[in-house]
Amino acid sequence: MLLLNLFHAFWFSVSGISADTTEKIIVRRVTFTGNFRTRERIIRREMDVRDGDTLTRQKLDSLLEYDRRKILNTNLFVTVELKKKPVVDTTQLTYITADGKRIENLKMIDLDVIIKEQWYLLAFPVFQLADRNFNEWWYERDRDLSRTIYGAYVLHQNLTGNNDRLRLRAEFGFIPRLDIYYSTPYLDKKQRTGLTVGILRLTNRTVAYRTRSDKLVFLGSESRTRERIVPYLTITHRPKFYGHHSFSAQYSTTSITDTIARLNPNYFLNGRSRQNYLQLAYSHFYDRRDRGQYALRGFFYGVYISQSGVLPNDDINLLEGSANFGQYVPLAKKLFFSYMTKAKLSTPGRQPFLQIRGLGYGGDLVRGYELYVIDGQHFGYVKTNLRYQLLNRTFNLSRLIKFRQFNTFPLAIYPNIYADFGYARNPYPELNNSKLANRLLTGGGIGIDFVSWYNFVGHLNYSINHLGEARPYFSFGREF
Repeated sequence: MLLLNLFHAFWFSVSGISADTTEKIIVRRVTFTGNFRTRERIIRREMDVRDGDTLTRQKLDSLLEYDRRKILNTNLFVTVELKKKPVVDTTQLTYITADGKRIENLKMIDLDVIIKEQWYLLAFPVFQLADRNFNEWWYERDRDLSRTIYGAYVLHQNLTGNNDRLRLRAEFGFIPRLDIYYSTPYLDKKQRTGLTVGILRLTNRTVAYRTRSDKLVFLGSESRTRERIVPYLTITHRPKFYGHHSFSAQYSTTSITDTIARLNPNYFLNGRSRQNYLQLAYSHFYDRRDRGQYALRGFFYGVYISQSGVLPNDDINLLEGSANFGQYVPLAKKLFFSYMTKAKLSTPGRQPFLQIRGLGYGGDLVRGYELYVIDGQHFGYVKTNLRYQLLNRTFNLSRLIKFRQFNTFPLAIYPNIYADFGYARNPYPELNNSKLANRLLTGGGIGIDFVSWYNFVGHLNYSINHLGEARPYFSFGREF
């Protein structure tokens, strides 16, 4: 520790900046390097530190680290560095405190924000599975290659340099899909209010029309069995740095064949073959994690509430609310603990099959039950993780790759152990012969995570559940 303190004192002395953490420092100017496309105001929006700020060294260092994380969390940059440069000036600077005290000979710095931009235009062919996850396809669908989706995915993450996005997704095969949207985070000069508009069209020849024993049951056909069109609009509001509000509206039109309606009269309820409704929703998300892509420190929480069925002629009337919270705690230099919990409530008790989303959809699952869907109007779960940082390096590939957006290759590897608990409440388990609803679900195991550039995260887990089922599970994808 003594050697470390001596090193700090030496470094500050040669740089012209005192090691005293209570010393006042003036930030003369903030400059930006490497933002060839991104507009400067988009980066400044993420920063607490401004031109002309007078701060203690301790406060300055703390704010700069938070600013670096916020800039990185825009997902616009591969690397972000905030570099302090001492200003050599013979002018005697004086600072007057709130109580009138004069502080002479203040230090002055310039701050250079050095960034490396990502490659913003991503265009690649789509070839993926139609099932909920790789594990369901591998274990439950006998690795049937006909259950694949192919097409094209085009995304520009920074269309005009204002962190605005344009996405086109055209897919064919098992589930034809057309999805196009444009999103801009800031419409106003204060950079607080944004807008997203889009439309989604899905068609199915094979569709999951019910669940039985907590597994999806599919009906295949040579002709179209379901079609869904959903135009949507979302207004976002971000008054400060960490809190996000969104208000959304979408109008959903879905039709199914008479065969589906006959096999499961509860698909839309009462044997209907068409469902139309307007949905209004509000969400709030507060994020203080160090990295949204793969967090190790910090916390987040969110709330969501929606009303499906607003107009007098809407075919459903469903109120839903959920809340989640997660915390990430460093236990040692390379050891990290985290937990995340979520709860959902909805009403009424009798809901269309299409709208019932319990455990097993998306990230709402207890690990070890990836092959199951547990229908439930209400659910709750807790996920816990203990991670060890085996590797965290950034490799310079400039000798091999000349494109600046790709010649920096970050790679982190985290072996981990985990334990999850969940519960799905379903007042009508007899409708699908559910064995997993209305009981405590427990699962756990060991795994290894790989985190790399452009938000790619891979998970390889070996899990066991309360049924005694144990097998490996794999997932890999880009978290946009």
